[in-house]
Amino acid sequence: MDAGRAIFDTVDRLRQRRTAPLVLELDLTEGLTEGPPADPVAALLSMRKPRLADVLSGLKRARDDSRVKALIVKIGGNPLGLAMVQELREAVTRFRSSGKLTVAFGETFGEFGGGTVPYYLASAFERVYLQPSGDVGLTGVAMEQRFVKGALAKLGVDYEMGQRHEYKTGANTFTQDHMTEPHRESMGRIVESVLDQLVAGIAEGRRLDPAKVRELVDRGPFIGTEALEAGLVDRLAYRDEVYDEVKQAAGADAHLQFVSRYARNAAVRKLPHPTAAGIALVHGNGQIRSGRSGRSPLGGGGAMGSDTVSAALRAARRDEHVKAVVFRVDSPGGSYVASDTVWREVVLTRRVKPVIVSMGDLAASGGYFVSMAADVIIAQPGTLTGSIGVFGGKPVLTELLEKIGVNSELVAEGANAGMFSTSRGFSPEQWERVNAWLDRIYDDFVGKVAECRDLSRERTHELARGRVWTGADAQERGLVDELGGLEDALRLARERARLADDAPVRLYPRLNPLERLRGPESSEDKAAALARVRVDAWGPLARLSAELGLPAAGPLALPGWYAIR
Repeated sequence: MDAGRAIFDTVDRLRQRRTAPLVLELDLTEGLTEGPPADPVAALLSMRKPRLADVLSGLKRARDDSRVKALIVKIGGNPLGLAMVQELREAVTRFRSSGKLTVAFGETFGEFGGGTVPYYLASAFERVYLQPSGDVGLTGVAMEQRFVKGALAKLGVDYEMGQRHEYKTGANTFTQDHMTEPHRESMGRIVESVLDQLVAGIAEGRRLDPAKVRELVDRGPFIGTEALEAGLVDRLAYRDEVYDEVKQAAGADAHLQFVSRYARNAAVRKLPHPTAAGIALVHGNGQIRSGRSGRSPLGGGGAMGSDTVSAALRAARRDEHVKAVVFRVDSPGGSYVASDTVWREVVLTRRVKPVIVSMGDLAASGGYFVSMAADVIIAQPGTLTGSIGVFGGKPVLTELLEKIGVNSELVAEGANAGMFSTSRGFSPEQWERVNAWLDRIYDDFVGKVAECRDLSRERTHELARGRVWTGADAQERGLVDELGGLEDALRLARERARLADDAPVRLYPRLNPLERLRGPESSEDKAAALARVRVDAWGPLARLSAELGLPAAGPLALPGWYAIR
């Protein structure tokens, strides 16, 4: 009797759970991941992180789900990139427009530190709650670069570098002791454009005059009571108080569910037929390198391997059930040759079916190279893109080696066999080869941008010269077509392919467990798109390795200090 009663109670609870009001929850304490894990290390590191695509699709579905009554998001200290924040703001704004409650809760928006971008995200919500001990670090936007030329000179290290052109400032940290005028101009415009976006968003979300927001930026950071008085937050409350209030508004029997879990449950219930026409979603994240995608066992960011991404594009191109491709790019660039390899696959795919590029936080230098051949490029206003230029050279350690008592001798056959040795500088003839290499890459880059974007070479050179643009500025200048996020790219892909609004989206490559285990039969096999752990990658030590003259990412790379969080 007791067992029967227990079974009945369990069934009744499950029934109530299926019909009770839902409060969706998103915890951003550990941040978000851009795409699915590409290798075992990535899978391990992203176990607790929700995926951006799941969050976006979940919020989109929830807008029309009568069971969903509210959304509550905890905004933590792990910084998100500006473009990703803008993706989330768009999704929250659309969810909010359906009449459902949206609440942002932060223990702090910068604990005695900057928190402008996290607060910018919070301002999109109907209510913003702050823990009483928390702060609002609304302090504006700053980009800082350190110059180590003087320190290196004291050590006896010189850098021989060439660049195309004056805005390609990746090597300036080693070759200059201050910002050049083009360097300052470019970074100054980025900061100005970003702050304009932040002020406009906060003003709209908090129903404040933009001039008032600008004044508050100059007064920040704020302790909790000051933020409440200034209208930046609605209430000072602890987590239990916030959640109790939201549950009460949603209904007494409401229960919580993470947005990503909600999205996955919906996807399982609505599995598309294997032969249904749909959209392929290909991710290209991290530094661009030849070979397979993957990340260092030391951690840090992953690499976009040209072999992996090219194989994924080929698989999507040859799949008759794929009617359009969305290529999601989040990359600061890297190898010129690897970028060109991926570019070619985008060109070939575009000849067969529409290709839409959706840019993440960064799609600059090589990241722009792999994007430029798409039918349509969509970026967020805060995406950093462009950087159409090139630099290259080497550190010269001659004096340093002498200081520490190291003698280096070279035995070689061939006039230029030792030209890339760091123990000696370039000869005049070798500099000619370096400059020919830089000119070739720059001319190719500019020529392909002009052709792909339907611009004259003169206009392209004017926009290029290594300059980094925000997505908003790039869109005004024709380097980007539209402003928006991944959901906008998927919508446009469906329209271009003449598919229904709910046509399925499939991640590429699509591999079953057996295909993953057996490995690729050839380079044409879609299993060739598998990633791996890259033992040759420096992971979080990448920047230090570059400063020590160890193998760098490549000549089409955006410096690490270009980050807005």
